[in-house]
Amino acid sequence: MQKKIKIGIIGLGTMGTGHYTRIKSLPEFEIVGLADINPAALKNYAEPKYATGFELIEKGGVDAVVIVTPHFDHVPLAVAALEKGLHVLVEKPVAVEVKEARRLVAAAHKDKTRVVAVMFNCRTSPVYKKMREMVAAGEVGDLQRISMVVTHWFRPEAYFKSAGWRASWGGEGGGALLNQAPHSLDLLQWIGGMPARVTANVGFGKRHDIEVEDEVTALLEYPSGATGTFVTATGEAPGVNRIEIAGNRGLLVYDNGALTFIRNEQGTREFSLSTSEKFAKPPVWNVSIPVKDNTFDE
Repeated sequence: MQKKIKIGIIGLGTMGTGHYTRIKSLPEFEIVGLADINPAALKNYAEPKYATGFELIEKGGVDAVVIVTPHFDHVPLAVAALEKGLHVLVEKPVAVEVKEARRLVAAAHKDKTRVVAVMFNCRTSPVYKKMREMVAAGEVGDLQRISMVVTHWFRPEAYFKSAGWRASWGGEGGGALLNQAPHSLDLLQWIGGMPARVTANVGFGKRHDIEVEDEVTALLEYPSGATGTFVTATGEAPGVNRIEIAGNRGLLVYDNGALTFIRNEQGTREFSLSTSEKFAKPPVWNVSIPVKDNTFDE
């Protein structure tokens, strides 16, 4: 029988309780310690409790920790866990500042036997995995345009007032780009690659009484010559969750749970050179791709 992996969870707020529930359902893991600086957050749990994450790391007898604290605590806790020889899963974002993120990367490289990961759960969704697979296999052809509109991250004013560290540069490190849209940004580069140049119009406190960004429109330029747009917001409702990937072989579209591919029977360049009709377009196949969407990205 395989030995169970002993897990400690640091931070039992909204996200931490979600991690607890999911880990509890997995037979290969055993939760052996919980930590939160707020004692009330721990009162309904039977597992051993610790006043701080550092105490759990030092005394909890765990193999790995899941860090689900306010952003500014991510790196100090993760580095302490690595120095103790533990595996680490940290919620996004990695850190409040780039220099802190680099500190964690450096700590992770010191011991390659430790697994260090950031929580980007959207990568596990069959629909996004299928999109990446199709792009990588050349089904869409040479990429010409990538557009992502993810404005379904609406948050009311009460959300930002729920904790003093929220929507602040020092506590959260940013707004929509750092707290809600990291999932979307991760998918953008995971599926379509990293842009070489980004130009953006950013609204700070445009729709909320906050100091950080809550509305972003960016223009992307890729090394291949492809272009893209990225739009996100926390002040728009009902909001949109849509990705378009246009290549010379067709258009791949994800729109609020559905994945479709409008496939050109002939590549655009070949068709353009071969047709004698002034307003002709390549004939297409309309394909609905039956994949389940379970992104849990709200």
